[in-house]
Parts: sequence; structure tokens; C-alpha cells
Amino acid sequence: MVLDHRFNTLESLRSTLSVVLYPVQYLASLPTQLSESAGNAFVSRSQLKEDRDELHDENLQLLARLQKFEALEAENMRLRALLDSSFKVGDRVLIAELVAVEQDPFRQVVLINKGKTSGLFKGQPVLDANAVVGQVTHINPFTASVLLITDATHALPVQVNRNGLRTIALGTGLINQLELPHLPNNADIKVGDLLVTSGLGGRFPPGYPVAQVVSVEREPGRPFASVIAETTAHLDRVREVLMVWTLNPERPQIITDETSPETVQSDGADVTENTE
Repeated sequence: MVLDHRFNTLESLRSTLSVVLYPVQYLASLPTQLSESAGNAFVSRSQLKEDRDELHDENLQLLARLQKFEALEAENMRLRALLDSSFKVGDRVLIAELVAVEQDPFRQVVLINKGKTSGLFKGQPVLDANAVVGQVTHINPFTASVLLITDATHALPVQVNRNGLRTIALGTGLINQLELPHLPNNADIKVGDLLVTSGLGGRFPPGYPVAQVVSVEREPGRPFASVIAETTAHLDRVREVLMVWTLNPERPQIITDETSPETVQSDGADVTENTE
């Protein structure tokens, strides 16, 4: 166990066992998939018509927004050309489904049905339709483990979308809460502020939503404010996630299970584990 923890000597064995156990994991999740399929088969005609109308209206709104985004993208390209800056290539994404959730109450880890055969890499950003979910920590041929941003060992550089204030968001171990422990009492942050990825460290691409501030407490005798944020992603209900390829997979990996449990590096920042 010590040799595997320090030198990763059993990685090949774990990968082999994951291939053998993949059919078992698939069969374990099969009843849930069958029950969902059966439930969808009995949806009423009126409900389907209502959903279709809502999707039609939403599609029209998204098309209108897309026209604006295309114009902004074209303007951005022109400005970058004026500044003699390279144009950022659009993100490549892959949809993956959750097949299992870590049962350990002290770990926020999920298992997805994509792995090495799909080109995933350690440290790869994982998102859902709303915001950042986490990053890949273990990869097997057909599955991968994703450490959620709310895990107590995870830290993520963020900034306040309103004013650009940068800080670190630490996981609390609760499925929908993050903590911002390094903000002084006079920091310009308030309830309702949106936190987005800052892009510092090169792990997560900048500008993706992370959480919204729900509590700010300032005590005169303490140097730092107590700030709690609620994740924008629905981590307790997510079923599909997006694997993002905006970054170079050859970069040094930041979070791995071989990292010392006392100190965890995330997105290029050294952060002491939150033990509260």
C-alpha cells in the first residue's frame, strides 16, 4: 500500500481490474436506466406537447442569443488582430454519463463512462450544462473518476464576475457549498456575486461559472471574512457531464491520488486541506 501510494506501482493492476469490473458496474446501473426508460414510456401526450412547445420557445431564444454571440466573436477576433494576439480556438467537448457515485461520505467523487479510449487525461476540466463540476483524477480504459469541486481536498482559483476580485474557492465536503477563506474584511464581495474561473494556473479555462455567494460575515476581530458560496452546477442531480479539451493534456497534472492528503494543489495553487 505504501509503495502504491508513493510510487503508483499498482496502476496497471487497477486498470486491468477496472476492465473486468466494468460489466458489473454497467449491470448495477441498468435497473435505474430501465426504470427511467419505463417512466418515459408512460409520459402523457399533453405533457409531450407542452415540453415540445417549451423547447421550441427556448430554441428561438437561444438562436437569437447565438446571433449576438457570433457578432461578439467576430468583434473579438478583430480586436485580437489589432493587438497582435493569437485567436483562441473553440472548446472541444465530449458528453459522458455518470455510472457510479463514491459511497465514502468524506469524498465527493463520481465515476463516468469515458476513459483512456476516449482521449481523457488527468486534470481534465469537467462541466455540466450550468457550470464547473470538477476534474478528472483517475483514468481507466473505459471509465474515469471525477473529483467534484466541493470535495474537501479541492481548491479552485476563481474571481468575482462583478469586479474581477481573485481568490481561492475551497471545497467544504458538502455537495453544494464552497468556502472563500482568504478574503480580508474590506474585500469588495457581497451576497449574489457570481464566481467564475479565473484561468490562473492553466487547469480550468477562464470565464466558466462556478458558484454564487450566499453568505458574507465580517467580524471586527478577525482578519478574514467568512464567505460561503453555493455551486451553480447541480452536483447532487447531474447525470451527464461535458469533458472539455481547452488545455494541453501534456501539462503537469495537478490533482492525483498520490498527492499528499495534507496539501493539495489545484489549478496551480498550493492550498492546505480544509479540515473543519
